[in-house]
Formats: sequence, C-alpha cells, structure tokens
Amino acid sequence: MLVSDFDYHLPDGLIAKQPLADRAAARMLRFERTTGHLLDTTFRQFPDLLRPSDLLVVNNTRVLPARLFGHRSGSRAQRVSPANPAAAQFLHGKVEVLLTRQLSTRPIVWEALVHPGRKLGVGERVYFGGEANEHSHDLAAEIIARGTFGERHLRFEPVADFFATLERIGHVPLPPYIDRPDTPLDREQYQTIYAQPLGSVAAPTAGLHFTPEILDRIHARGIEIAEVTLHVGLGTFQPVRVELVEEHEIHREWYSISPDAGEKIQRARDARRRVVAVGTTTVRTLEFAARHSPDGRITAQSGEADIFIYPGFDFRVVGALLTNFHLPKSTLIMLVSAFAGREPTLAAYKHAVDERYRFYSYGDCMFVE
Repeated sequence: MLVSDFDYHLPDGLIAKQPLADRAAARMLRFERTTGHLLDTTFRQFPDLLRPSDLLVVNNTRVLPARLFGHRSGSRAQRVSPANPAAAQFLHGKVEVLLTRQLSTRPIVWEALVHPGRKLGVGERVYFGGEANEHSHDLAAEIIARGTFGERHLRFEPVADFFATLERIGHVPLPPYIDRPDTPLDREQYQTIYAQPLGSVAAPTAGLHFTPEILDRIHARGIEIAEVTLHVGLGTFQPVRVELVEEHEIHREWYSISPDAGEKIQRARDARRRVVAVGTTTVRTLEFAARHSPDGRITAQSGEADIFIYPGFDFRVVGALLTNFHLPKSTLIMLVSAFAGREPTLAAYKHAVDERYRFYSYGDCMFVE
C-alpha cells in the first residue's frame, strides 16, 4: 500500500489559522460508513446524533507549553578567535526546541525536536529563559543522544518545579502550518475544556469543539462519558518518510486508562453498546488497550502505545468516530481510511474541500458513523 494513496489536494486558504470564537459553531460533516452518505451540519447538533446507549470516550490530556526558545552553549568559545565574530555568533546561536516525550524524571530527560538540527550535537548545552546563557537562565539542558529521525535527548539540570518553569517560559506548540506566533489566547483555545493531566505536545483536536453547553446536553440525554489519557507526541504527527505504508514505524506515546474508565468501556463492550471515540488518539488508546490485555478485555492500565492503524485493521472497540480533517499522506488520514474505507474517506475529504470546510487543528470536524 502506497503512502501516495492517501494524498489529496487542499487549497492553502482552507487551512484554519485561528480558532473560532464559538467552538461549537464549527461545521461538521456527517459521514455514514455503510452508505457513503454525507450530510453538512454543525457540531452543535452532535449531541442529537448520539444514541442514548452510546459510550462517548474522550482523551483528557493537557497540552504542554512545549516549545522553548533559547541559545546554544558558549562552552567552545575559547577555541574561536575573538577576531571572528561570525564564528562566535555560530556558537551562541538561537535555538528552538520542541519537547515531545519525557523519558525520565530523575534525571529529567526529554525527547525533543531541535532547530537548527544539524548544528546541535551530543554534548552541546542549551539555555532557556532569563538571558538564555550559562550565567542567566531558567532552564539548562545538555544534549546526550540523537534519535533515529534526528530528534535529540535533552537532560535538564534540576529545578524546583520543572513544569511550573515550563508553564512560565514555554510557548504553545502550534502546528507548523499555523504560521504565526502563539498568543495568550492559544493557551486557552488550543486546549480541550476537560483537559487534566499535563503531557501532550499537540492537542487532541476533535475535542476542541466541546463546550460546557454541549457536555450538559450530552449528560442530559443520559449518555455516559469515559475519559482516557494519551499524551500526544511524535507518534501522532510525525511525517511518513517511506513510500510503503507498511514500512512506517510509529513512535510510542504514553497512555493511561483508569479503573473507572476501564470498567465503563468494558461494560459497554459486553452490552454491545456503541463506543464513540472523540479523536484519533482516543481510537489508538482503545484499540491498543484491547490488544495489550491478555484476554482482550479493557481494564485499568498504563504504558506506551505504538499502534499504527491503516486499512485492513480490525477494529475491536470503536463503533463511531468524531475527528477533524487531517494532513494528506499522514498516519491520521490512514486511520480514518481504515475505519471508513480509503475511497469513501477521500470522497468525504473532496466534499469538504468543495464545500470549503476549515481544515486541520483549528478547523471543522467529521462524524463517522
């Protein structure tokens, strides 16, 4: 199966660069898998499309301000002639780091994407906050290893509260296609209203459409909700660099299912009730959990999920999916294609393009039944 089989044309003008002031005003494409029927509607109608017996499952991860701007170490400056300021600037150049996955808490070690990647080698030190140098900084880290796809492992110096410092000096990790600086508004808007445990470097974007009013209407209909956690990392948004889908290797992402959530999910499965997943990260959590358990039952568990879902996949848990519109040739559009069929999915995307839906993280959504 070729990665190019999941390509489609998207005019740049349809990429949503700003969130809607009213989250629930997003457009929603209702997509019936069995017939291929498409219906244009809005997310505000979503509660009415759910069945009273449904179990709605959401990903409650909270986005980290995971983008850091700083400067490289000057530890090798003594090797540079003072008469060569260009070289000195090279050694003290600006650095951008995107934290993607915590590898260790003692010491604090993170996997990260770095820029400029080619110039940041093992042993280099980087500084963030303050004046971002070895004498004045809020965070300091040493690059201790390189990853398979150019990512780095950063070991941070101990601080009183790492996450509090990150909240203070970090930036919202908006996707690269939102080509603008982050703003204080993004700290609120690029977060689901039910976000709790901190750990993601990208929002589970299907959940961005929910408002307190929408949740109240869902509860009023007696529809049960379960919360799981998957901290979004490289596994979700890393580009596919191979030609054959089957050769792609997906990164691991930390997930957790509480005893309460596990009981709700398995009870729904036992009763053959429909499980409605909010977002592709929720799908991956549920389907991985069903395969991770020795007897196939979903119980309380946590670990690292590395499941890659593409056409031919046998879904054991999910019966309906709420999802945003994803990048061409991405693992996310492959997951949707696995659930709804490749050709019907691409037809739905063409309809969305023709009808000028808003695409990607801050864009509109699709309910696949």
